[in-house]
Amino acid sequence: MNIAEAVGATLARLGVDTVFGVVGSGNFHVTNALVAGGARFLPARHEGGAATMADAYARVSGGLGVVSVHQGPGLTNALTGITEAAKSRTPLLILAGEVAASAVRSNFRIDQAALASAVGAIPERIHSPESALVDVVRACRTAVAERRTVLLGLPLDVQAAPHAGPVTIPEYGAPGSPLRPSAVLPLPVPPPSAIARLVEALTAAERPVFVAGRGARAQGAADALRVLADQCGALVATSAVARGLFKDDPFDLDVSGGFSTPVAAELIADADLLVGWGCALNGWTLRHGGLVGKNTTVVQIDVDAQALGAHRPVDLSLIGDVAETARATGAALTAREHVAEGYRSPEVAGRLARGRLWRDVPYEDDSERDRIDPRTLSIALNDLLPAERTIAVDSGNFMGYPAMFLDVPDVDGLVFTQAFQSIGLGLATGIGAAVARPDRLTVAALGDGGALMSLAELETAVRLGLDLLVVIYDDEAYGAEVHHFGPDGHPLDTVTFPPADLAAIGRGFGCEAVTVRRAEDLGAVAEWLAGPRDRPMVVDAKVTRKRPAWWLEDAFRGH
Repeated sequence: MNIAEAVGATLARLGVDTVFGVVGSGNFHVTNALVAGGARFLPARHEGGAATMADAYARVSGGLGVVSVHQGPGLTNALTGITEAAKSRTPLLILAGEVAASAVRSNFRIDQAALASAVGAIPERIHSPESALVDVVRACRTAVAERRTVLLGLPLDVQAAPHAGPVTIPEYGAPGSPLRPSAVLPLPVPPPSAIARLVEALTAAERPVFVAGRGARAQGAADALRVLADQCGALVATSAVARGLFKDDPFDLDVSGGFSTPVAAELIADADLLVGWGCALNGWTLRHGGLVGKNTTVVQIDVDAQALGAHRPVDLSLIGDVAETARATGAALTAREHVAEGYRSPEVAGRLARGRLWRDVPYEDDSERDRIDPRTLSIALNDLLPAERTIAVDSGNFMGYPAMFLDVPDVDGLVFTQAFQSIGLGLATGIGAAVARPDRLTVAALGDGGALMSLAELETAVRLGLDLLVVIYDDEAYGAEVHHFGPDGHPLDTVTFPPADLAAIGRGFGCEAVTVRRAEDLGAVAEWLAGPRDRPMVVDAKVTRKRPAWWLEDAFRGH
């Protein structure tokens, strides 16, 4: 056995059971060793797609995502997906071949560790045959315990060296032991004095609002936050990536920020206390400060000290695990026998019942003879789709429509790869999510620009036989740029395109497909949903383009 084979066997014994990637000579042996150890390898058509598939798989499955790529161009092809994962704190392990130190003139030589650092990933390497398995375990531990994206460089000369002795897992017990939860470092809880300050803020508040983000989702804090919110009368909301965390709570505002309905935005802006739980409180979530009242007290709780106050000033910050901090705060309120109606009045409940969802907000249907209003399209789709679904959304002018008009069953129902704001990730996101949750229909919602960047991965979806509905909001343009620059009279030839028959392209890859210009054209989707759904379906929806999405004006303030 050589080191490449030992590394693959070690990863399989640690519990890696699914790997995405594109195989070249530099990652051929380690990938085969993973497969021999029982992992399934799912080849993509492009490394960028593979990285995003692994990212989405990790988000939806709750485990470690793994992607395997060739050295040099294999890694650079994957870099946009890696950047999204790193910015999203996805536990992702990139297995990348690496040029041997002695091969100074290799065409594949680049500073791979520097690339990782530049985009926020953690560079690691198997340094020698003697340290290789310790290096592997360290990289996995960093990815899982710290929720980081880790690049594990696999130098070719080290891979080829012989491995002496059996494959054991350093620090984790006997061979066959998985990477256990006990390997994850304990998370901090704020000291009693800090909890007391939070309690004082909650007891003084008349209109508290909780906004939970990625940290609350990752730390399984939904139940603890629901109990605490009920105890102190807080309304609850989430950032986009945590949508569904408070599903079915009558005082759920849904998403805070640019995606908020008018009712939700008004209630958030009128809060006298705003508490961010594992939430960055960035410009997206608070509309660049527009959802923070002049006299609102802002509190932020996060396990990462560097996240506190990173995007806006806060009045009180606490370093702590979201769930444990919520429980400790609830216990302190119970000791005071404090229970308050707060913001949870019958009047507020009535307003939310009428205006929590965007489909309940009246609008003028802009549908034309040959184009459908994206709101009308999304509402009609929502009524067709089964309740058990996963919605994966690409970036672009269109993205608010599927993200907010399509219901999600729970916090795993929306996969929102938007931390880097790159278009072209949506299809791969949908594929990774579908692999992670084959029990649910996955909807990949794309713009035509992002779809055309990533269409090669339709072959991957067909080959894997995924239960995947690909909905393309096709305005034949980079719509965000059209609506951002068009009103000022700028020429738009660089961001508009002639029509393309995306349904025909989908059929060419082996998908079912339909072009939708009006709601009744969705009958073909209903037929596909009825079964057997043995191949993906592509919906080329020709959507209207006379006005920008409602959230776009706020979004471009950050550009």
